[in-house]
Amino acid sequence: MPLVKFEGVSVSFSAAPLLDNVDFQIDPGERIALVGLNGAGKSTLMKLVSGEIHADHGTVWQDPAIRVAKLPQMLPAADERRVYDVVAEGLADVVAFREAYDQLSHQTDAASLQKLERLQHQLEARDGWHLEQQVQTVLDRLGLDADTRMAELSGGWRRRAALGAALVQKPDLLLLDEPTNHLDIETIEWLEQMMLDFRGSILFVSHDRALVEKLATRIVELDRGNLTSFPGSYNRYLELKQQLLEEEERQNAEFDKKLAQEERWIRQGIKARRTRNEGRVRALEQMRRERSQRRERQSSASFGLEEAQKSGKLVAELEQVYMSYEGKPLLQNFSMKVQRGDRIGLIGPNGSGKSTLLKIILGQLQPDEGSVRLGTKLEVAYFDQLRGQLDPEKSVIDNVSGGRESIEINGQNKHIIGYLQDFLFSPERARTPVKALSGGECNRLLLARLFSQPANVLVLDEPTNDLDIETLELLEEILLNFDGTILLVSHDRRFLDNVVTSSVVFEGKGQVREYVGGYQDWLRQRPVKKVSTAEQKAESKAAENKPVKKQNKKLSYKLQRELDQLPAQLEDAEQALEALQTVVASPDFYSGDHAKVADTLAKLHEQEQQLEQLMERWVELEAMQEGD
Repeated sequence: MPLVKFEGVSVSFSAAPLLDNVDFQIDPGERIALVGLNGAGKSTLMKLVSGEIHADHGTVWQDPAIRVAKLPQMLPAADERRVYDVVAEGLADVVAFREAYDQLSHQTDAASLQKLERLQHQLEARDGWHLEQQVQTVLDRLGLDADTRMAELSGGWRRRAALGAALVQKPDLLLLDEPTNHLDIETIEWLEQMMLDFRGSILFVSHDRALVEKLATRIVELDRGNLTSFPGSYNRYLELKQQLLEEEERQNAEFDKKLAQEERWIRQGIKARRTRNEGRVRALEQMRRERSQRRERQSSASFGLEEAQKSGKLVAELEQVYMSYEGKPLLQNFSMKVQRGDRIGLIGPNGSGKSTLLKIILGQLQPDEGSVRLGTKLEVAYFDQLRGQLDPEKSVIDNVSGGRESIEINGQNKHIIGYLQDFLFSPERARTPVKALSGGECNRLLLARLFSQPANVLVLDEPTNDLDIETLELLEEILLNFDGTILLVSHDRRFLDNVVTSSVVFEGKGQVREYVGGYQDWLRQRPVKKVSTAEQKAESKAAENKPVKKQNKKLSYKLQRELDQLPAQLEDAEQALEALQTVVASPDFYSGDHAKVADTLAKLHEQEQQLEQLMERWVELEAMQEGD
């Protein structure tokens, strides 16, 4: 039995409906990713499910016993409320029942007693007598301190408090609208695990492709008012979607060709008109109506990048840099060299010092100790996640044009209206004040402003927030074709993997290290976490108390020979891996032929797996021998 079911649902706020006679349902245990371009109507569909708005036509049915909770896109305010009170807001109705019960408990008239009885049933149905325990259980589960003020928390911890307000309701269906915005990677991975452990159903909107790939059991796309369901993974959805688009394009081309033939026929001379087939004329009129009603797919963003002359080979060199903030070390004895063409990703928790390092590299901030040497001919374009470069009172045009009527992109002049249309701003929207734009529109506007400036160094501080997936993929393509230097701060793991050639990782307590490759490459290369003495003792004690399985027979001749040969095989595998790692670590590796780069990385991954398998086999055979 479904939890929610749409039958023939339509919703429209303009001439083109956001939902056009759609059918849709959510079943128990599903984790559905809702995808679509910005403005397609995803938030509207979520509001229909939550009951915030009603359909113009059709039926939205919910299981009468269902509980629906929503994690809003906006972060809770950083105010003086206690975390406990924010989480308890998820049970606002139960709090109201408790307060009403307490007020009526001293009344003895018949009407009050009847109300008390109804309130008691409602409280028992919601386990309202154990309100405090329910809130505390969620606080413990999320690692939240009840008495901390919201103003003292980072964005990630405020997001946890908002999630607590949703989970305390014990929902059957959880709605998540861009839950990873403004979260660092560590918190995103924590959220992923929370959602995987959640026993109810989930409907979520996210531009984080790694999150969608890991969580979704089904992809549902909203496109031109229609919903299409794609079972399976996100990568499978991309394959099926491409096939659908190609088939749609083929059918439209055939239809348009036939329509053009019929239009030529109807315009033939007098002789042809005398012998017209009236049925054919009516069919042509029907074809004209169908063509006029066809909803073309919304354009994707389409933009280019104005590149400046090349910088010097050296962009920046840092030697033994120390930097702290309010007594907290951000950088300790850190050295690195940034050269022209590098694409460097900065990875670390919020507040770890990524933006500080960017300012040091660009010469905007002097370190406490150490030296910084900047290169020559640097022309920097900076994408600011706080959107401080935008004037909210001015229009979209005024924020980009600087009084110009046209913009030169790589030697070609483009009118400012046409340039902004490449970033999906219609002429009317281009004249709108910035303060009226959505988050996604603000980020597209920042990109339009950024890419209109000649630059050979791009600094991108969280550019992916609020962008739809298609715009993200186009941005990736633009950055990969950029010949200059890129410094990128992002918590989008797939974006990092697809764009950067090396990663600077903030590992805590001022320790910052550089690794070859993107996020997944760092996961493979990062040091194994050291185990404390207390943990070692605990593991040792557990091992002592663990029953030992005895082997009943010695190794066979074949297994003993295999064990004897393994050390040499391990040594060969390690040398082969080191050779590949040396190739990948070379400065010009990623600037080579893309096919060779991909082939080498595949060999590196294969060699890592082979070494791991040999190690596992060696441990297995050693254990068998020790059991003799």
